Amino acid sequence: MARYLVTGAAGFIARRVIEQLIAQGHEVVGVDNLNDSYDPRLKEWRLQQLARLPGFRFFRDDICRPEFYQSLSGEFTSFQGVIHLAARAGVRQAVEIPQVFLQTNAAGTLNLLEWCRRSGTPKLVLASTSSIYGANPPLPTPENADSCHPLQIYAASKKAAEVMAYTYHYLYGLDTTVVRFFTVYGPAGRPDMVMYRFTRWIVENEPVCVSGDGNQMRGFTYLDDIADGVIKALKPLGYEIVNLGGHETITINELLQRIEHLVGKKANVHYIPGHPADVNANWADVTKARSLLGWEPKVLLAEGIPQLVNWYLEQRAWARDIPLP
Repeated sequence: MARYLVTGAAGFIARRVIEQLIAQGHEVVGVDNLNDSYDPRLKEWRLQQLARLPGFRFFRDDICRPEFYQSLSGEFTSFQGVIHLAARAGVRQAVEIPQVFLQTNAAGTLNLLEWCRRSGTPKLVLASTSSIYGANPPLPTPENADSCHPLQIYAASKKAAEVMAYTYHYLYGLDTTVVRFFTVYGPAGRPDMVMYRFTRWIVENEPVCVSGDGNQMRGFTYLDDIADGVIKALKPLGYEIVNLGGHETITINELLQRIEHLVGKKANVHYIPGHPADVNANWADVTKARSLLGWEPKVLLAEGIPQLVNWYLEQRAWARDIPLP
């Protein structure tokens, strides 16, 4: 079977991608610097799940460090592809530390592209974001919608990564599929994500802060569906940009009500002013993913939200102490 490099291996999406790849019989080399963008205990928990898997090798290192690639090439002669999930993520944090986001998401991606060129690695799957579509995209949003007016440096840095990847495809023939994620949820997610926050706040009887009036709409995608789409994107396509997004939309207020019902508690809701980096709605047009990848999101919110809530309750002894950004 194939050998793949997965960057950001201790991340929310990467853990599930790696588990699925290994279940299919592949070998995976993972890299992650375990930075403090959020509490590393979540990343360490994910790594503990991966450490038990045969065929997984982990490097604690940084994609921004050129010496990492020398070590990688010194130990492995070839890879069939790279799934590039390492990134500083989060639209709000990017407003506070834009230089860090640009360094990781743009300069780190350039280092990886150069390594692909030098090592002859033929395939790159590059994770991007629906935030790239800006303030008022058409709904559902197709891949050809305007992506040149990002609202924060996170989306801008991802746009830079997409464009550089195209350059390497054009100059060196690197087969690249850009997957633009819409709002992803599931067990062991990032603590800045809305479902994690709502679950924690309600379970622990803490005030629930809702930005704006709560009528913002999101198309949520369950983690397993996203991982399946990422792996399907390893097929040779030339250079393509493909949305991976949920088939169900829900308002933030409706989401809150569902989590209240599952937890069995009423939320103490505080509505606060909306953040200028947030968008009012996102909802993916996944026609292209269906036609090019044969991908279809399958997990309904009614199935997926309980998985997240149950994970939190099972891991509550330590998860309740994770600071919420």
